[in-house]
Amino acid sequence: MILKLITVCLPWRLKRLALQSWFKYKIHPTARIGLAWVFPGKLIMEKNSRIDHLTVAVNLDLMQMSEHAKIGRGNWVTGFATNTNSKHFRHQPERRAELIMGEWAAITKNHHIDCTNSITIGKFTTIAGYQSQLLTHSINVYENRQDSAPIVIGEYTFVGTNVAILGGAVLPSYSVLGAKSLLNKPFDEEWKLYAGVPAKAVSDIDKDAKYFNRVDGFVY
Repeated sequence: MILKLITVCLPWRLKRLALQSWFKYKIHPTARIGLAWVFPGKLIMEKNSRIDHLTVAVNLDLMQMSEHAKIGRGNWVTGFATNTNSKHFRHQPERRAELIMGEWAAITKNHHIDCTNSITIGKFTTIAGYQSQLLTHSINVYENRQDSAPIVIGEYTFVGTNVAILGGAVLPSYSVLGAKSLLNKPFDEEWKLYAGVPAKAVSDIDKDAKYFNRVDGFVY
């Protein structure tokens, strides 16, 4: 804990050295972490990836950010690491508490990302707006125990503000999840707008839409 407190307060150049030396993280020289509490079991940050101020990331086995991936301000990224003696999730020996972000993937501000099981966010995907919840675990009322399932969000997707995405859900590549929607199961049709509670495919998306063909992930 003392080493973590010291690390958080250091200027970035020294902080990066401390994170690599003390915690064995792999952080590219062009990556950056702001004033944030980011201490997963293993951290990999590739070229120009970034974590902004006031973000917390704890109790994960792995957090991996590809080139230009970004986590904005005030996000809460939690998990339930597998290297514990807890009775929780013993029935899931293959579970991995991890967040994997593809190239140019972005999580904006003030979201809750529960990585008790794995969450994969594909390249050029945006978790937009505020206050979305990605929840990979819950109580299984039939078995009376905590249970978890992964979440997969495809490439070139747009996730609207204030949504809920539950364990086992899949949002296909080249699709949109509308604001305030509940995604609670896997879908496989690309080029669709999914919306509602629970979400369903409500319309097609024009394949000429420029968001889905961009080569620079940041949208001005």
